[in-house]
Order: sequence, then structure tokens, then C-alpha cells
Amino acid sequence: MTMQSWRPRRSVAAMLLVGAAALGSAVVGSAVVAADQALAADSISADSASPWDGDARSAVRLIAGARPPAQGAPLRAGVEIRLKPGWHTYWRYPGDAGVPPRFDFAGSQNVKAVEVLWPAPRRLPEAGLDTIGYDRDVILPLRVTPQDQAKPIRLQIKVGYAICEKLCVPADSKAELALTGGPGAQDAALTAAEARVPRKAALGAAAALSVRSIRREDGGGRPRVVVDMAVPAGASVDLFAEGPTPEWSLPLPAPVDGAPAGLRRFVFELDGAPPGVKYEGAMISLTAVTDGNAIEVPVHLD
Repeated sequence: MTMQSWRPRRSVAAMLLVGAAALGSAVVGSAVVAADQALAADSISADSASPWDGDARSAVRLIAGARPPAQGAPLRAGVEIRLKPGWHTYWRYPGDAGVPPRFDFAGSQNVKAVEVLWPAPRRLPEAGLDTIGYDRDVILPLRVTPQDQAKPIRLQIKVGYAICEKLCVPADSKAELALTGGPGAQDAALTAAEARVPRKAALGAAAALSVRSIRREDGGGRPRVVVDMAVPAGASVDLFAEGPTPEWSLPLPAPVDGAPAGLRRFVFELDGAPPGVKYEGAMISLTAVTDGNAIEVPVHLD
């Protein structure tokens, strides 16, 4: 599957029966309590996730998390995508090929806004190209703002996405789930996914993982952007560049030699702006990813 762009792409409740008169009513009472606890556990699990919608290659469901402690904070939820081994799907910017997932929350009840968060992706080779996405199960965290905090909230979603192995095929799924903000069986998984979302960081920050500088180089062929980064010693790192709108299709940065001591350098050509749009002054996003850490840095192309 390809995505058209200005730069060419290729895109358990168990029943407990106790009948032992010799043991007396204490045992019976214990059994009743145990049964109630099992039923409660099943209820929590059922309320924490919708049924899967999909096939053997991929499926989607909604999951819910506990309410944040802050008064009036958005509710926590997530879109979980299950992938068959060997298949992958795409990030919000797919790279040289592919189609990003699209979400429709229009059928939701008492929902004012939904923000989709994106865990750090990976660079994925595909037919000689570099794409960006996920090659294992992934949870995309959601921040759900209700119209009225005192009323019930029901989240409904339609998802259109692409999955690829040797060939790419479109996939469509839908799910719905009541969000209560109570504790649930999916909360730990959702918390882990939230921790993998890149942190916002400033250009020039002095952290162990940081984008220290960015500059434009002209001359020769097409102008290019040079990015110097600080990376923890011994860590592998990758870098992704996104334009200010989905119509942009910037090349994937490539690692090169020549960085100052202690830093890593990536470069990419200034290519992929929509027709008639200038690069000067454009705000782009750089996402740096290492094992266990990721940052997102907004920068101007001056």
C-alpha cells in the first residue's frame, strides 16, 4: 500500500458449591465471599476492555484505565492493536511508505475531545524503503475529555489502518467501551504504554538524551539539515523528522560521522514540503528514540 505524498512513497466467574455440614456455616460463608470476589474480578476485567474486532492478522479493542488523581483531568483509555508475528502497522508519520492509522470518535457519548498519544516507534525496512511504525502489539494511549464530568461516558471508535507483511492490506475495526474511571485489569498495560510516549523537550537541553543543535547546510545539491544529539553512552538511537502538517513527507534522517566529541549526528535533505510551501520558518518535530527513552523536540527551520 502506498500513501500519496509530495515526495514519492511506496508506500472468570466460577460457581462455588459448598456442602459440608460438619464444617458448619463458617466454610459456607467463606465460599460465598470467594464467589463474590471472583465475580467482582470478572466484572472489572469485562469493564476494562471491549471485545476484539479483527481477524488472525490484526485486531483492535478499546481499554480503560483508572482516573487520574487530578480533579477534572481527562480520563485515560487506549486503542490496543494486536498484530500477528511478522506483521506491522504504522506510526502517525509512516516514513517512505505506508498509511497512518485514522480514528473516528464521532459516535461517542458525552465526549468533548479525544487526544491520541503515540508510543515511540521503530524504523522498519520495507521493500528497500524505510518506514516508521510498530512490529509488535501496541497500545496508543488516549486522553478523553467529557462534556460533563457528572454524566456517563461511552467511547466509540472506528479505526482505519494498514497492516503489512510481504504485502500491505487495509484493515478496519470498531469498538466501544464505557469509561468509569475505576480500577481495571488493563491499567498496568496502559501505564506502560504511556511511559513509552516521547517526552516533550526543548532544543539545546542538557539532558542525557537531547537534541543539542540543528542547522541548515546549503551548497552542492539539495539543502540538508544537520542534527547533533547527546545520547547515553553505549545506547543505540534513531531519529525521525515530521513536518508541520500531514501533507509534508520529510526524508528519514540518516546517521553520519563528523559530530563533535560525545555527540551523534544525523542529516536529512530538505525535501517533501507541499508545492508552494517554503521551508524557512517552518516548525518541524524531531523524535529521538533509544531503548527505554524517547523525546520529541519542536524546532524551526531557519
